[in-house]
Amino acid sequence: MHWNFGDLFDGCGEVLPEHTPALIHGEHTLTWGELTRRSNNLARAMLDGGAVPGDKVALYLRNCTHYMESVVACLKARLVPVNVNYRYQDRELAYIFSNSDAVVAIYDPEFSAHVEAIKPQLGNLMWLPLGDAYEALATGGDGQPLNIQRSADDLLFIYTGGTTGMPKAVMWRQEDLWHALRGGASAPSNRSEKPVSPAQHLQNLKNFGQVKHQLITCPLMHGTGLFSALTALCGGGSIVTLTAPKLDVAELWSTVQSVGISGMVIVGDAFAKPMLKALDAEPQRWDISSIKVITSSGVMWSPDVKQGLLAHNSKMLLVDAFGSSEAVGFGSSVTSAEETTSSASFAIGADCKVFTEDHREVEPGSGERGFIARPGPIPLGYYKDPKKTAETFPVIDGVRYSIPGDWCTVDTDGTLNLLGRGSACINSGGEKIFPEEIEEALKTHLDVDDALVFGMDDDKWGQAVTAVVAMRSGSNTASEQLRAHVGEQLAHYKTPKAIYSVETMFRAPNGKADYKAAKAYVQNL
Repeated sequence: MHWNFGDLFDGCGEVLPEHTPALIHGEHTLTWGELTRRSNNLARAMLDGGAVPGDKVALYLRNCTHYMESVVACLKARLVPVNVNYRYQDRELAYIFSNSDAVVAIYDPEFSAHVEAIKPQLGNLMWLPLGDAYEALATGGDGQPLNIQRSADDLLFIYTGGTTGMPKAVMWRQEDLWHALRGGASAPSNRSEKPVSPAQHLQNLKNFGQVKHQLITCPLMHGTGLFSALTALCGGGSIVTLTAPKLDVAELWSTVQSVGISGMVIVGDAFAKPMLKALDAEPQRWDISSIKVITSSGVMWSPDVKQGLLAHNSKMLLVDAFGSSEAVGFGSSVTSAEETTSSASFAIGADCKVFTEDHREVEPGSGERGFIARPGPIPLGYYKDPKKTAETFPVIDGVRYSIPGDWCTVDTDGTLNLLGRGSACINSGGEKIFPEEIEEALKTHLDVDDALVFGMDDDKWGQAVTAVVAMRSGSNTASEQLRAHVGEQLAHYKTPKAIYSVETMFRAPNGKADYKAAKAYVQNL
């Protein structure tokens, strides 16, 4: 017996009614029958085109039905889906496609200019644009299952930020990821119990017969969005995504009402604050009573914002999930109309521990700071990066842990108090942003002598990317010109929100950056 998402999706196609909605994007709905046939056709077409199990398929797409359809097709074909951040610029995009060893790239024609710019660097990569070419493959077959032997060891990649500034692919065995995502216990049909076998899980789905609509407001190309979508789909539910390229709260709440959304996934206050503002401005406009759970991951979710949302639907549960692409289930906190929690406190996950930098276990209640750590099921490591793999997934007292680098303390009752990422990583609106990359981009400007980049606390974004620069003598370059310079090289969300000029850069005698002093300088301006 083994767990494999491709097998699960085959099974869902067999037991769920033909016309049950699977993917909903605006006016476009793909039923489970259609998803099953189209993903089977697409999977077979990629294999017939020369892809072999273990090959990588890059998905350069915004949220749409094609995104999860392509993911399902990859998993059925034993191909490895690779998430591509559509906000990247050419240099970053070329790195992802090359580093992942992708053999197929499925992309939206919206990004054709970027594709044409990087094609010469990427050899014989097969480019498949959405539209006629894609549809020919998705509809050009009999839609029957592939009938291939899959493995629990089949992989799924999630590209996430790395300490060098360039993304790294987290490698998940599919069986490990299934168990990390609570092994199907979150599917309503399983009633919070982990099924002992895939057959039992599918039988539970067949007997349950009720569709749950999950609205994924964040990008599917991020771990939060993809993991949430996989969990809901494997539970026989439907995935609902929004059509606007940026958060449109009117569309969000209208979708909740028209579809009857039962669950929603957001990214902290960056989403919750404008959502609440819209409800407060027009409290009678939308009926949101169908919502049972809103889950946030990636950014802190303020208690006052939670209470504001609960005032519009007191029956909801509001969940903060503490995890990362490198591990799921570090901790969680649940807020209801009757019970509140602080924004940085979580109930520690099962088997999780907190270790100091020298791998001593922190005693609960001691007040000592440490890194949160989770044992298996965890990823295999980072693709092509054994050094970073050894650092993030160390073996301590014979047990292998995932330690992404989040500082915290742990109370006597097991409550985690999150302090922040130990590295200089900036978390802005759920995006991991690493200073070194932006610093180097700034320093490519002829008038910039030195630069440091860090995050400043921000009500909207969690942290706002901020820079201090030492300019060359006689320079009169304005900060807006420097921001534009960064925006030409990197994804726009990496562009500093503010840039301050200083006479002398904040560095120690050994040349290392003094981020603490730089942040203090900006705070005191």
